Amino acid sequence: MSKQRNRLGMGSEFRRLEIKVFIGTVLMMLAAVGIVYVVYQGWIHERFANSIVMFMERYIYGDYEAARKVYRQVFRNHKDLLLLGTVVAVFLIILRIYLTIFSRYFNAINRGIDTLTEEKADDVVLPRELAAVEKKINLIRHTLEERKQAAEAAEQRKSELIVYLAHDLKTPLTSVIGYLTLLCDKKQLPEELREKYLSISLEKAQHLEDLIDEFFEITRLHLSNITLEYSEVNLTRLLEQLAFEFQPMLAEKNLKCVLHAQPDMKLRCDVDKMQRVLDNLLRNAVNYSFADTVITITAAVREGRADILFQNSGNTIPQDKLDRIFDQFFRLDAARGSETGGAGLGLAIAKEIVTLHGGTISARSRDETVEFEIVMPAT
Repeated sequence: MSKQRNRLGMGSEFRRLEIKVFIGTVLMMLAAVGIVYVVYQGWIHERFANSIVMFMERYIYGDYEAARKVYRQVFRNHKDLLLLGTVVAVFLIILRIYLTIFSRYFNAINRGIDTLTEEKADDVVLPRELAAVEKKINLIRHTLEERKQAAEAAEQRKSELIVYLAHDLKTPLTSVIGYLTLLCDKKQLPEELREKYLSISLEKAQHLEDLIDEFFEITRLHLSNITLEYSEVNLTRLLEQLAFEFQPMLAEKNLKCVLHAQPDMKLRCDVDKMQRVLDNLLRNAVNYSFADTVITITAAVREGRADILFQNSGNTIPQDKLDRIFDQFFRLDAARGSETGGAGLGLAIAKEIVTLHGGTISARSRDETVEFEIVMPAT
């Protein structure tokens, strides 16, 4: 609807230009006719002939009869030809004036187009008759500026990717190398200490593997055309299985997961990818929940859409952080080396997958309650 209104608005503005051009054309034609008429009237009038003869007598021949003779031979006998030449001359002069007026419009448009390649903050200003062209050029300017900013932001994200990749991979890798070096250097370590070092090395190596998996996943989602493999899944069973598999993590903080879901809800989706989304959201809830609290999962399928809500008790998230919570590499904890999370890609991956399914994911936080809601087509 807005595009149609824009077209109508631009059409009316172009019509103003058409009307002005039409009126200008009519006025110039009338002026040309008027000039020719005046010349013709003067031509056939005796006073015009006397003026020509007197001019030639005074400045050329110095003799009245000689001047009259030349006038008859040149002007009177070739009156039609000279009148035609006068008409052509008037036409050319009027045409020149007409083209000059038009060239001003083209020059203004050309200057406006030139500004597209210049880094100027001000919008293009054209004559009022070219308001439609002015709007179009400014729209192109803003679009190019937005694309430039998006390209710069993408380049910035690439730089951040390198920095975060180096930092997040180096931390566990350094630990693995350190403990393995200890095991190699100290051959006579007690068995209990050796087992401890091996256990820590394995834990850090597994954490390193998880980080690499996250980086590969977000890169794959961004750089390739993902084809979703749809199939029908029992959403209720999927959530029940998810809650059961998280029991060891829940037990570490004495958390309880409560599921409120309709029985045997059906959802058509890419099961593997949707399982990744649900896993990421529940893992996030566990990481940032207060100890000895309840995580609630509420799910319903109605009117052709599925609503899944994760709710947990935790620190209230400020609005500025909520606005960035689905950004790549964003983490609520300031220290990237914290053990409460991975590379800060889990929620970004979840959003990518939900968006691929044609759905939305949002976050809310108030009164020490955090909610993540998924809304997506059920069929």
